[in-house]
Amino acid sequence: MRKIIISALGILLLIGAFLLAQYFIKTKNKPKPIYDKIVKTVFIDTVKNREIPIVISSSGNLTAKNKIELFSEVQGVLQPSRKEFKAGTNYSKGEILLSINSDEFYASLQSQKSNLYNLITSVMSDIRLDYPDDFEKWENYLHNFNLKNITPKLPEFSSDKEKYFISGRGITTSYYNVKNLEVKLRKHRIRAPFNGILTEALVTPGTLVRVGQKLGEFINPAVYEMEVAINAAYSNLLKIGNAVTLHNLERTKSYKGKIIRINGKVDQMSQTIKIFIQLADETLKEGMYLEADLIAKSEQDAIEISRKLLVENSSVYIVNDSILNLVKVNPVYFNSESVVIKGLPDNTMILKQSVPGAYDGMPVKINKSN
Repeated sequence: MRKIIISALGILLLIGAFLLAQYFIKTKNKPKPIYDKIVKTVFIDTVKNREIPIVISSSGNLTAKNKIELFSEVQGVLQPSRKEFKAGTNYSKGEILLSINSDEFYASLQSQKSNLYNLITSVMSDIRLDYPDDFEKWENYLHNFNLKNITPKLPEFSSDKEKYFISGRGITTSYYNVKNLEVKLRKHRIRAPFNGILTEALVTPGTLVRVGQKLGEFINPAVYEMEVAINAAYSNLLKIGNAVTLHNLERTKSYKGKIIRINGKVDQMSQTIKIFIQLADETLKEGMYLEADLIAKSEQDAIEISRKLLVENSSVYIVNDSILNLVKVNPVYFNSESVVIKGLPDNTMILKQSVPGAYDGMPVKINKSN
């Protein structure tokens, strides 16, 4: 029985070896599979050289062109006005912004006026005797003198003798003391120098205001300025009066402005120069952050492409007979996302989008829906 099992296993082993040999014979001459080479599809643009404006981008905050900080030059208690002295209140030119109590100061002024009047009255008899030709003008001056009104100007002196006489009696000194007090009295009322809006109010009615104390801030919301810093290398390309396009960060709104001033000093640390742009729009507010596009000059026979297409800042890929070729170009201006280049002939096919793994001589297929 044992011999029969061994013989059967030997026969099966021979049959298996024969079948394996037949398989190797058949597969030996079988041709190797041919795999299709993958050719990437690319999007292209056709070069059309034209005049490209060089736009310098910068940003800054708006500041009202007409803006004043309100300070007190006198002391007193702040009185209520017709309009509340609070941020957001609008005032017309000449309207009272705030009023400081001046009762004590007014009484002092009236005392000085009365003193001036008495001094002139005390010398009228001497003027009648020594300067009869000038008596009438001084008499008319006293008749027109009213303590409730602004002190009239002293009569013109007819001679040096009259001038010395009047000055020697202390009348001239007293007159200018009165005029000085009248100027200070007017400072108890602060009026709007232009149509505008109060943007900051630091005092309320009943507050004791001191000399030199800041009271608030007043602006004209019709016209704004924006200060931007640009590279000093481009300063000679910008001129006063150049148009400027501005927009918000979301680029949903745009505004028109113009350059009104160019600083003559270059910042040593950043090597930038400050440009001042003026613009007006009813939707603008002080402190808004805007981006400005300043047109400096134009480049002839140039195109603008994405910076992603530029290879090592000096070359780009073009498509020639379905083959990528790396060619040298002349970049003339770099923007944040684009670059202006020169050196490509018209009708040259250039990549519209960057191709991962691209190399010089790479076969490609142009997208027909380009």
